[in-house]
Amino acid sequence: MRKLTGSVVLALAAMSAAHGQFGRGGGDWTTSGSDAQRSSWLRAEAKISSESMQKPGFQFLWKVKLANEPKQLNALTVPVLLNFYIGYRGFRSLAFTGGSSDNIFAIDTDLGRLEWQKHLAAPAQSGGSLACPGGMSANLSRPTATAFPGAPPAGRGGGGRGGARSGVGDPGEGAVTIREINANAAARGPAPRMPADAPGGRGGRGRGGAAAAPGGPNPFARAPSWLYAVSSDGMLHSVYVSNGEEPQPPVRFLPAGADARGLIVVDNVAYAATAQGCGGADNGLWAVDIASKEVNTWKSNSGGVAGSMGPAIGPDGTVYVVTEGGELVALEPKTLKMKDAYKSAQGFTSSPVIFQYKDKTLIAALSKDGQIHLLDTASLPTVLTKAPANAAAESLASWQDSAGARWLLAPTANAIGAWKVVDQNGAPSLADGWVSREMVSPLTPMIVNGVVFAVSSGEFRGGDSKMTAAQRAQRSSPAVLYALDAATGKELWSSGKTMTSFIHGGGLSAGGSQIYLGTYDGTFYAFGFWIEH
Repeated sequence: MRKLTGSVVLALAAMSAAHGQFGRGGGDWTTSGSDAQRSSWLRAEAKISSESMQKPGFQFLWKVKLANEPKQLNALTVPVLLNFYIGYRGFRSLAFTGGSSDNIFAIDTDLGRLEWQKHLAAPAQSGGSLACPGGMSANLSRPTATAFPGAPPAGRGGGGRGGARSGVGDPGEGAVTIREINANAAARGPAPRMPADAPGGRGGRGRGGAAAAPGGPNPFARAPSWLYAVSSDGMLHSVYVSNGEEPQPPVRFLPAGADARGLIVVDNVAYAATAQGCGGADNGLWAVDIASKEVNTWKSNSGGVAGSMGPAIGPDGTVYVVTEGGELVALEPKTLKMKDAYKSAQGFTSSPVIFQYKDKTLIAALSKDGQIHLLDTASLPTVLTKAPANAAAESLASWQDSAGARWLLAPTANAIGAWKVVDQNGAPSLADGWVSREMVSPLTPMIVNGVVFAVSSGEFRGGDSKMTAAQRAQRSSPAVLYALDAATGKELWSSGKTMTSFIHGGGLSAGGSQIYLGTYDGTFYAFGFWIEH
């Protein structure tokens, strides 16, 4: 095999940067809610905007039927994205989704076809009660940085299909391509090392990135190439993104049959919450060091961990969880030792969301009485404000508009609601924003530039509590994807009758000017702008 010369390596780096400027680009959706803070906000996107959504072009693109058998109401998990990958098969943009029957599916999003699939060997679980999910319940995850994702540089549309730029950087900063690779590497954090006996040099199967040079990250270090999943038997699996191969045995993480939520991997530590006592697992938070296989737990003394996204992680690595008994707890990374806590008179229903507001790092969560609790992470025991939201959401979303205004979004029983963070008496508070058109059991929305994408899940949530999953599925209606103006809530676009099944437990992700989601019948959908090949 011939060695690459320095000029060839530089050319490959330039190709990588060029692909970000002219091709898919944009930040990757690495976990449920996109980032460690669970914001559900894609900051950099070239084609999607409130203006472009009112013109022809955005549309249904393709769908792929995946071989997955639903378990009770669980089916496909929130997609995880890898918008730019160089492997032995060439350039790839991939979406990964988990199936409740212990499956992982990798889909080529450029071509709309299955790239690979893997079944995780796990013992069959009994049907259990309706409250417990059955099958693989947690989302997939790729390595995620704790830092707040950066806003796009001034004068650029961010990722996606942007315009041409010169390769010459600003004075003293080096070429644009090298500077941007350095910035991206710094944002990713340290890449996990490949196993010593792993095959080298093909499709992300090498020995990991080279060590960083003193004073900064190595611009040519290989990006993280792992995908993580928790199978129904509680084992943590680490597979290659290129082909789904698992070079090492899975690691014991959770009790078998646990209702796992919010899998996220930060600094080579995997976190997940457990709820509802499924599989006999204690309700709480779990952390496993992937290298040492050491497992630590935090047990909740006030009900299960609330919310569909599990923990949110602050920019300093602090892990935050909320409970159904009304606690918002700050935990040390990895050890899960308690640092601080806030106690609410009402239990929480949503996972927390963390965001920047001026010079503060704020955290918000929704309680059972329909109020949003807003707190400063620097003084956690004291609430800043509580705002009526008339919502019972399992997760929130947050974004900042071009004028610098910060927004919170949440699904209500039949719509999407928006609130603006404002200053009141010198402290952050919440003001009413807008309410969207009616939807059936809407999911947590996501924000792409100035567009809110929301899903009317169609899931039937009423009736007798003893109804079976099959009965609930029969009474549900097909899901519908909506695009809303993020400033007003006005409907800009709708998928109409494109989808033929409802959604439970899944959600939205976005990248490269496309939107992805999976329905209960195992169909994976893509909506957006066609990609120029």
